[in-house]
Parts: sequence; structure tokens; C-alpha cells
Amino acid sequence: MGVVTTKRPVRPGTTTAKPAALTWRAKLRRDWPLLVMNLPMLLIVLAFWWIPALGNVIAFQDYNPYTGGIAGSPIIGFTNFALLLEDPQFLRAVVNTLSITAFQLVFYFPVPIMLALLLNSIASARLRAFVQGVVYMPFFFSWVLVVAIFQQMFGGAGLLAQILRENGREAVDWMTNSDTFVLLITSQTIWKDAGWGAIIFLAALSTIDPNLYEAAAVDGARRWRRMWHITLPGLRPVIVLLLILRLGDALNVGFEQFMLQRSAVGSAASEVFDTFVYWSGLRTGDLGYGAAAGLFKGLVGLLLIVAANRLAHAFGERGVYSR
Repeated sequence: MGVVTTKRPVRPGTTTAKPAALTWRAKLRRDWPLLVMNLPMLLIVLAFWWIPALGNVIAFQDYNPYTGGIAGSPIIGFTNFALLLEDPQFLRAVVNTLSITAFQLVFYFPVPIMLALLLNSIASARLRAFVQGVVYMPFFFSWVLVVAIFQQMFGGAGLLAQILRENGREAVDWMTNSDTFVLLITSQTIWKDAGWGAIIFLAALSTIDPNLYEAAAVDGARRWRRMWHITLPGLRPVIVLLLILRLGDALNVGFEQFMLQRSAVGSAASEVFDTFVYWSGLRTGDLGYGAAAGLFKGLVGLLLIVAANRLAHAFGERGVYSR
């Protein structure tokens, strides 16, 4: 049986028209309290983000802060970028960064989702709060403390090595093994950040209508069916959004974590984009060269965000911004 819809009759001689668009003065009178409230943050962003971003001009200069500064340094065009593409250390840093990002995208990105599903399934509120506190705590540890803990556990004189020696087996120093370095840093990232990353997914889970689960249970759907057809579709917009942001941040895998372990595993395994910018720009004093590397990183991240957002639109998701 079809649904009957009723419409309000239109009087003869009248037309339905869209409401007139507000002028910018009317919008200002309407929204001025919100603008005033956001003004301090806008000033902070302007002072510490946009104005310093103008300094990227040194990437196109033979920059010397002691002789001429930005105003007196000669323009050399894209010379610094050409030197970057010819630098084997830069290419190695890019390859290491992308390979680490791809590995963590597969083995780290799903962990907060699974952790949020597990936490959400705990019936006892007290037990859930306790488990959440335990898994959130490592996020507040510094990378110095995290690396020290892993050194005490998996180093050459650590707990695992001592247990192996006591049982007549050869000890393995995982902290200095360059072949398994990607596994080491991924496990450190999971232990430190997975609990905090689950917060976003727990918030998304709280927005799913509980009546959907009740109706599915009445229809005979078991727990896995309910998770596949209700929970994961409810999380999909958040998953797509965070995946896009992660791709845009692909060249930013961290600085402290790699600098602390660089001497243990060597630069061949631990050289990433952030450490390359530090060693090639700040330590050598070639600030124009380092700025070119940083600008290259930002442009690649922007292209990755745009490409991932277009892919999200192709699958029907809103992404970071709408079309």
C-alpha cells in the first residue's frame, strides 16, 4: 500500500521562492559572538602558523642568516629541490618513511578500532573504566621512557634475553637489530598510542542507536552479524576520515622515537624524513636545503590528502571536506 503525501495548496498567482541570501553584514550581526569567541585561537594560528610559513621562501634561496638574511639572500629557484632528488640519503629517508607508514597502516591502524570494540563489549562499567585507564596511561609517557622500558624488556641485557640465557638459548638483542626495526617501532607505537586512539572510535560507537542492536537480535542476528552490519557501518565515516588524515601525514612518522634509537640500529634503518631534515638542515647549517625538504614533505602530504579525499567521495563518503 503506497504512502499518501499531502502538500499545502498554493494560492493562484503565488510562487514558491527560496529565502533571500543573507548579506555579509547580516551574517556578521548574527555570528559576531562566535567570531569573538574564536578570535584568540585565530590570532594564535596566525602568529605561530601562517606568518612563520612565509619563511618557506628560503627554500628557493641560497640562504645565509649571517650575511643577508631573507631579504639579502640570492634567489636560486628550484636548485635546492634538484639537489634533494639527487641526494641518496634523502631518497633513502623517503623510502624508509613510506615503508614504515605502509607497514603501520596495515598493522597499527586497525588496532585502535579493535580495542574500541573490545572495550565497548565489556558489560561491567567499573571493569571497563579500569581497562580504559590502563590502556590510556602509556600515551602520557614520553618517548624517552617508552624506549627505556623496551630496552629493559628486549635489549641485550633485558628481561627476555636473561630468560633465554637461563634456558640455554641464545639471547637476541631486538633493540639493535636493524632487520626487525620496523617491528620494534610499530610495537612501541601500538603500546603507547593505541589506547588513546581508541577514544575517537568509542565516541563514534556511542552514537549508534541501541535500538538497531535490539531489532537485529530479535531477528536472530548473532554478535558477529550485528558487528558486521551495524557497528562497522556506523564506524565507517570515522574510519575513512582518520585514514585520509593518516595518509596525509604519511611522511610524518615521528622524530623523537627515531632519534633516540638511531645510534643503536644505524641511519640506514632509522633515517626518516624528520631526522633527515634535522641532520641536513639544522646540524649542517644549510637551512635553505632543510626548508626545501620540509616544503617537499608538506606538498606531498597535501597531494595525498586530496587524492584520498577524492577516493572517499568515489565510495560515497564525505571525507575531510565535501565537494
